[in-house]
Amino acid sequence: MPRILVAECIQEVSSFNPFPGRLTDMDCGVGHQWLNSKRGVNDEVDGAIEFFKSADGVTIVPGMGAKCITSSGVIAGEDWDSLSQRWLNAVSDAGQIDGVYFALHGAMAADNELDPEGFLLQEARSILGEDVPIVTSLDLHGILTDRMIQHNDAIVLYHTYPHIDHKSTAQRACNILLRQLAGEINPVMARVKVPALVRGDELITESGSFGECIKLAKQIEESDEGLAAGMLIGNPFTDVPELRTNSLVVMDGDAELAGSYAREMAELFWHHHEKMRVPLRPLAESVQSAKDVEGTVILKDAADATSSGASGDSNAILAELISQDYQGSALIPLVDPAAVNSAFEAGIGSNINVTLGGQLDKDRYTPVAAGVTVHMLSDGQFESETFRLPWNAGRTAVLKFENYTIIATSRAVSLFDRALFYAHGQDPKRFDAVVVKSPHCEPHMFADWAELVIDVDAPGSTSADVRQLGHTICARPVWPLDEIPSFDPVVEHFDRGS
Repeated sequence: MPRILVAECIQEVSSFNPFPGRLTDMDCGVGHQWLNSKRGVNDEVDGAIEFFKSADGVTIVPGMGAKCITSSGVIAGEDWDSLSQRWLNAVSDAGQIDGVYFALHGAMAADNELDPEGFLLQEARSILGEDVPIVTSLDLHGILTDRMIQHNDAIVLYHTYPHIDHKSTAQRACNILLRQLAGEINPVMARVKVPALVRGDELITESGSFGECIKLAKQIEESDEGLAAGMLIGNPFTDVPELRTNSLVVMDGDAELAGSYAREMAELFWHHHEKMRVPLRPLAESVQSAKDVEGTVILKDAADATSSGASGDSNAILAELISQDYQGSALIPLVDPAAVNSAFEAGIGSNINVTLGGQLDKDRYTPVAAGVTVHMLSDGQFESETFRLPWNAGRTAVLKFENYTIIATSRAVSLFDRALFYAHGQDPKRFDAVVVKSPHCEPHMFADWAELVIDVDAPGSTSADVRQLGHTICARPVWPLDEIPSFDPVVEHFDRGS
């Protein structure tokens, strides 16, 4: 009866967000209480629970779970030290283990550790020994380091963007683990490093050219010897030494075939890579366009995408709307704990003077002064629209002035759906302009019904124009930071069974 250790550590950061990530940005738990809390939440650990529950004789041994409430800036060193020690203590406390499933992200970074996932895997391997198989799932925005791949028997990647395959990715990984434990397979991995940092609609797997790579990955997995395949496009905002794109293939014993497929997938990606950037519209021009449209205009501010690690306190679009005397109704989310505190002190219905935005990322944004009415106050606890997971924006205030409705939160929360708006009584369809702080949302959220969607070239720590962010750590050359006239794929092989 195999004893399988299950643990989780999922966080994504922007190195260009000056506000540090803290342990309070993560939902942490240990042991059976944590494991039971994951049932039915539609994520990787929930998928693993379902899979192992259906398998004969498997005992799940819960380790520690740590999952971001929202993405953040680089994690403060003392917080990382505390988190990693607790996480590894849970691995040590697991006792005799036959196999391991780790649900990781791949785009963490801390002040004192630029490869957190690699560190956890290395130390877990040291604790568990070389003979215990470890299979890990990663977000396709993960950054695949040498250390991560060297301490895994197999790595399995998300296939979808926007991400909707958390559970199935975990179950693909758990299937490989049990087959390896049964002696049915010998996983071997091959990787090709691709010097590219990419963003944009071409990465949407249902409609973009990136979907061709995923179709190939699925064909590989469905082949007789195929176990796992995919692309890690990295997170361009996590500036670390091994930032890039990777193709990754896991086969049963056939290293040569794994390498051939990894090369083919990398070449297919490179064929399309120049399309994988966002055509941004200048801020002033974007607002002028919004003024000329009847119907709802979505002003997409992906440069302040909290789900990608931004601070969430950008008021750049708000300031431009005011500057151009925009007369339509506008709905804008904003992280501003000071304004929220003032609203709570004054109470609903009060008229108060506040500044809006620019409290966290102070080098990019200047606070906007406004006299506002406190329309609504809440504890900021609500469920996400996409996954029905509990989200916590901290104390939240709906503030109104002139034609503007501001949903001010005390902390960043993911904004890739409409949950924050709905939870605070605001229907985006009833506004002329809506600021959406996410690079991509499922089409029915906004694109299917809005009159116009504009990708705004606003300042921010998650700007799709990665050339202006200021990378100083990642390996160069890498496109589009550098011109790369040709690409010669080099295959690397990894086989822990040899």
